[in-house]
Amino acid sequence: MAEVSSAFCTSFLPKFPKLPVLPNIHGFAASSRASHRLTRCSISAEPMPSGTSSSTIPWGCEIESLESAFALQRWLSESGLPPQKMDIRRVDVGERGLVALKSIRKGEKLLFVPPSLVITADSEWTNTEAGYVMRSNSVPDWPLLATYLISEASLRDSSRWSIYISALPRQPYSLLYWTRAELDMYLVASQIRMRAIERVSDVTGVYNDLRARIFSKHPTVFPEEVFNLETFKWSFGILFSRLVRLSAMDGKVALVPWADMLNHNSEVETFLDYDKSSRGIVFSTDRVYQSGEQVFISYGKKSNGELLLSYGFVPKEGTNPNDSVELSLSLKKNDKCYNEKVDALRKHGLSTPQQFPLQITGWSLEMMAYAYLVVSSSDMRQRFDEMAACAAGKTKSRMGINYPELEEQTLQFILDCCESSISKYSKFLEGGSPLDPITTNAQEANRRLLLKQLAVALCTSERRILFRAQYILRRRLRDIRSGELRALTIFNGFRKLFK
Repeated sequence: MAEVSSAFCTSFLPKFPKLPVLPNIHGFAASSRASHRLTRCSISAEPMPSGTSSSTIPWGCEIESLESAFALQRWLSESGLPPQKMDIRRVDVGERGLVALKSIRKGEKLLFVPPSLVITADSEWTNTEAGYVMRSNSVPDWPLLATYLISEASLRDSSRWSIYISALPRQPYSLLYWTRAELDMYLVASQIRMRAIERVSDVTGVYNDLRARIFSKHPTVFPEEVFNLETFKWSFGILFSRLVRLSAMDGKVALVPWADMLNHNSEVETFLDYDKSSRGIVFSTDRVYQSGEQVFISYGKKSNGELLLSYGFVPKEGTNPNDSVELSLSLKKNDKCYNEKVDALRKHGLSTPQQFPLQITGWSLEMMAYAYLVVSSSDMRQRFDEMAACAAGKTKSRMGINYPELEEQTLQFILDCCESSISKYSKFLEGGSPLDPITTNAQEANRRLLLKQLAVALCTSERRILFRAQYILRRRLRDIRSGELRALTIFNGFRKLFK
């Protein structure tokens, strides 16, 4: 996939709660599988309200079976999918995936899914009354598609999409399905925990708004036993992990059956879009594939935490060149200029604390600018706005800003933040986290083991980045301080000479 551009939010009407920032994907956000070895799992849903159970969501498959994938392939072929250069097979990476049927050249166009086999906000509803009610209320694309999926799934064989829905995971792989207690226990050190909590809250808010404004007024069209919070978590889980944005189709967001059998590779930069010449959804390969070799696509340049958040997997440590960890920086409340600095940050849309991505190669100019603001003294108050603007990425200079007199303090501040964060990761990874609740249920015990494996994989990769930053910061501070020491030695030598 091409690099993800600036993220977009669905254009919700004022009455609808705003979803978290959603991927502005020019290409593909497919099913939750990844290249290289990875840690992933399918997990049970968060406990439902009294009187309901996970058995109320019988749609999709418990495991990613080849049988359901073969059934989907047959149905798609019968429905107009042209002959393909790839086939579904059992693969080492992702359990099932698409492999080349013959040698494929670099730049060759693959896939060819016609628009008639793509689900968009314009798709016809089998339950025409439900579709009419949703559209007459001008519901935006994301909640509209979430409701559409539930409606079609509930109709089983009566829906045109029943074979496709049967091939979808019954419980999508994402942090949307972790309970709050599990997020607090296993991701206590990672900033992705708060992203997951916010996502659950936003999905819940959208469902509650739809229920209050639409579903409750049409109970026979949208019965609560079908359209409830649990089914919306399922449908949003599918959308977060599989929805694509097709630039050549006026930026439509869509579910593309068959395409979502492709697995992820962090080093691939190819993406989906509509191709006018072939009149189908295609992608052009950025490398050569031999017959029988698995073909990959990118889900975007995402960190391991972002991949876990939406897709439910963590690539093997060191295999994701886009990996990063969010480091939290905050103003000091005992700072005499605390209020002035808060005002400068708010003016540019920032807060305290503020998270910044830290990569294995270093940190951003924005993080450095924020740290400058934190350590600056009152005699630099005329620079507060400049620092805050740079921290928000609003500076015109590519070089950002530079205050040599503050550099040592600033680097020491970032180092202290890194070391504080490292201690949290180490406490979890080295067994200092709370003990797992004792259970005699084998299925629940297996679930917790899988969750912990995911958490350990994520925290190990994030701590690795922090360790690297710690090393770089210590080296730079040592060089600064040794340079000051040499300068002082030379100065003292001159003093003795003149004496």
